[in-house]
Amino acid sequence: MRGGGGFTLLELLVVIVIIGLLAGYVAPRYFGQIGKSEVGLARAQIDALDKALDQFRLDVGSYPSTETGLNALVTRPANQPKWAGPYLKKAVPPDPWGNPYHYRYPGEHGEYDLFSYGKDGQPGGTGEGVDITNWN
Repeated sequence: MRGGGGFTLLELLVVIVIIGLLAGYVAPRYFGQIGKSEVGLARAQIDALDKALDQFRLDVGSYPSTETGLNALVTRPANQPKWAGPYLKKAVPPDPWGNPYHYRYPGEHGEYDLFSYGKDGQPGGTGEGVDITNWN
């Protein structure tokens, strides 16, 4: 007859292995969802910046220059008497990976180009490193 109410070393090892297998299966799926949500957030931010840029153009008559950039949505440019902003409630946000959005006027793909290089911060890429743009 056995007297103790504890677990054997073998039982503990089996439980640890099972927990490890579950973590190995669940963790990649969980972190993959985080990457997808960051890409979705970048798309939503670009959409919001698109709308603010369109409102700027309606008031001023043209989009901000590349040199003035997206800060023209928050701070009146010196040469814009028709500016009726701010067009954003807060400062221009960085992309979900902490990098600034890139803005170019006139654009190569449309009237203006607005984009993020994604997680890798480099042109091109796939998965989380894919470029998020206003023209695709």
